[in-house]
Amino acid sequence: MQYVCDAPDGYTWFRLETENEADQESELMKHAVEKHFRRAREAATASYKPTSTVSFEENIGLEAHIQKKMPLFVTLRDSEGAAHVTAMLPPDGEADSNFRIIIVGPDNGDPYPEFSKAIEALGSHLGLTLDREVCFPYQR
Repeated sequence: MQYVCDAPDGYTWFRLETENEADQESELMKHAVEKHFRRAREAATASYKPTSTVSFEENIGLEAHIQKKMPLFVTLRDSEGAAHVTAMLPPDGEADSNFRIIIVGPDNGDPYPEFSKAIEALGSHLGLTLDREVCFPYQR
């Protein structure tokens, strides 16, 4: 996991970088982020065009390409490492009107009542508006 930013009350946002981390997040949070992570990684990998035709050099830029093209998957953790919120944001955290931002809590629950300040801190750090009405997909 890669540090993204701090949030109020001792919470921290981290980027999920590997399928194993996404699997663990799904298990901890009881949702399917690993499925979305895997699909996004496969799509980013498929879009990679090597800059070299030499076999041992052709994948030199692959990981950087994947990180740039893939949505940003982040998790909110407390000081003990427990997961509380998972978000899928546009690649590089840059605003994109065609991208559907998703922010959920455990069991795809609504994280906003308890973690709105932490979500706001993430949005402020990335320059994104992360309103509940747009980002929480399970409005009831």
